[in-house]
Amino acid sequence: MSSAPLPASEARAQARAARDGTIVADLSHNALIEVSGDDATAFLHAQFTNDVQALPQGAAQWNGWCSAKGRLLATFLLVKRAQGYLLLLPMEIAAPIAKRLGMFVLRSKVKIADASDRYARFGIAGKEAAVLAAGIPDAIALGNDRFLAIVPADTAAATLDRLAASATRVGRDAWEWTSIHAGIPTIVAATQEAFVPQMANFDLVGGVSFRKGCYPGQEIVARTQYRGILKRRMALAHVPGDPPAPGQKVYSSAFGDQAAGEVVNAAPAPDGGADLLVVAQIESLRRGDLRLGSPDGTPIDIRRHPAEASAS
Repeated sequence: MSSAPLPASEARAQARAARDGTIVADLSHNALIEVSGDDATAFLHAQFTNDVQALPQGAAQWNGWCSAKGRLLATFLLVKRAQGYLLLLPMEIAAPIAKRLGMFVLRSKVKIADASDRYARFGIAGKEAAVLAAGIPDAIALGNDRFLAIVPADTAAATLDRLAASATRVGRDAWEWTSIHAGIPTIVAATQEAFVPQMANFDLVGGVSFRKGCYPGQEIVARTQYRGILKRRMALAHVPGDPPAPGQKVYSSAFGDQAAGEVVNAAPAPDGGADLLVVAQIESLRRGDLRLGSPDGTPIDIRRHPAEASAS
């Protein structure tokens, strides 16, 4: 599939298909990093925010990798397979993340490689997603109605044709729309080191373990959790017009010319405008007076607050 932006009418139609029916999306805009070797589990467990040691073969978990200051460098799905682990994350940050991760291997028996050319990856979502996913070996559930299929590259075309026979084939924006509504933040280059995991509600979607040992930034993440010092959270929102870019600032009357937060991800909405995930001052979310781009910019309509995301 082309990565070029779709015409607005087609983007909305694909979002409606995601909302009302069943979709299949080519996720080749995401890379796959493979981590293997005798020490792979211990190595990743000491680097990532989640409990890698507890992840069984064939399963997956949301994970994050933080800087020493506890800020997210990446969020990704970690899949455990017989031959090692696969990280699914945006192509634009994959190579730098793999290179940086490799700096910590030292004498560990760990190999890090780009596996993007060896596997195709497809997202399946919607009302009949579970039925379609049941026909794909090792399909991974991301929720009740979202699944990930990772298949050998030589079977990709046949797999996609089979899925597309019973689902609407869509581009990356429609899949992104499902991720936004699932409350899953995707860190891209523009938002690296912008948030501690809790700001992006990563703790609310099971991406952080507070019972595991140390990892980069763990002390700050734990202090944020237990000392009640979190001032920003992520919410689902809507704006008219085109989707704003990740990292675009948002403003509130309570903070004047100082930004109250920023956009995490956005995608065309089924009935026009854009749905987005926005991290902002909790006070501003409660006030409901956020504006996009400037203090007098486009009003942002908050559709779901963090407490509601936690309960969903």
